[in-house]
Amino acid sequence: MSRRRSKGGPTGLAVVDKSAGWTSHDVVAKARGVLGTSRVGHSGTLDPDATGVLLLGVGGATRLLRFLSPLPKTYVGEMVLGTATSTLDASGEVTATWDMSGVTLEDARRVAAGFVGEIEQVPPMVSAVKVGGRRLHELAREGKEVDRAPRPVVIHRLEVSATTEVGVFRLDVTCSSGTYIRTLAADIGTALGGGAHLRDLRRTAIGSFTDAEARPVEEIELLGAVEIFRGRPTVPVAPGGELEEAVRHGRVLAREVLGVAADDPGPWPLVDGSGRLVAVYEHLRGAQVKPAVVLASQRDPEAG
Repeated sequence: MSRRRSKGGPTGLAVVDKSAGWTSHDVVAKARGVLGTSRVGHSGTLDPDATGVLLLGVGGATRLLRFLSPLPKTYVGEMVLGTATSTLDASGEVTATWDMSGVTLEDARRVAAGFVGEIEQVPPMVSAVKVGGRRLHELAREGKEVDRAPRPVVIHRLEVSATTEVGVFRLDVTCSSGTYIRTLAADIGTALGGGAHLRDLRRTAIGSFTDAEARPVEEIELLGAVEIFRGRPTVPVAPGGELEEAVRHGRVLAREVLGVAADDPGPWPLVDGSGRLVAVYEHLRGAQVKPAVVLASQRDPEAG
C-alpha cells in the first residue's frame, strides 16, 4: 500500500469499494483508523444498501473534493415493477402494489427513453437534502413528509435490459451529480402505469474512477492528490523560478503565465518536476487566475 506522508500526515485520493450496510460516514471513520489521520472526507454519498465507488480525500486533498463533485456517475441496479416502498428501494416498507406482469422489455425501454436528457426529480424523503434547515432523512425517521421542490438533473445514458425474473429489469445509468437512481426507477414505474422500487444498486464509476480500481476500505490505497484532476492537462512549475515563488505565496496571476488556452475554463492543476500536485488555480476575472488551493511548497518532498 502506497501512502504519501507529510508533516500533517498522509495526503492523497483513495478509490474505495463501499460494502453494503456501510454508510459513507462509516467508510470515512474506518479510513481514518486505517490511515492514522482524522483528515478524511468523501465525495458523492452512497446509500447504506448501495455498493461501489466512493472517493475519499485525505489530508490536504480534502480541500480538493469539490472538484470531483461535477463528475458524472455510473450505476447499475435492478428495477422491481409492481411494488412501491417507503424508501423507493428494497430497504423500505411496501406502500402499494400493482399487477405489472404484462409489462415487456420493449415497454420498459420505450418509457425509459423519455427520461434521457435534462429532467427534474423530487428528492426522496430518505435523503440528505435539507428542507427548512433539516435533512429529509431526519424528518422521515420522525414519520414526517414535507413538500420537496423538484431539482434538475441530467441522465446521459439509460439502458434497460432483462433479468431472469419477470417484472425485474436491470438499469445501467450514467447521470449528473445529484441524481437519485431510486427516484428514477420509481418514476419509470409510475410512467408504466403502476410503481416500482430499486434494489442491488452499485456505483461502478465516478468520472474515470471505476470499480475495477476500487479497493475495500480495509485495503485502502492512497494515490497522489494530482489524480483528482485525472485527464486534465497539468501546468509544470519549474523549481527556483518566478512561477514557483508566486505559487508558494498564493499570488493572483495572469492566465498567460500558466500558458493555458483562453477557452479553457479550468481548474488548472500545477505540478512540480516529479508530477506532484503543488497548487490548483481557477478563474478569477478577466484574464486573471487565483489559487483555489496551495497544497505545499515544492521544497516539501512529500507533497501531494
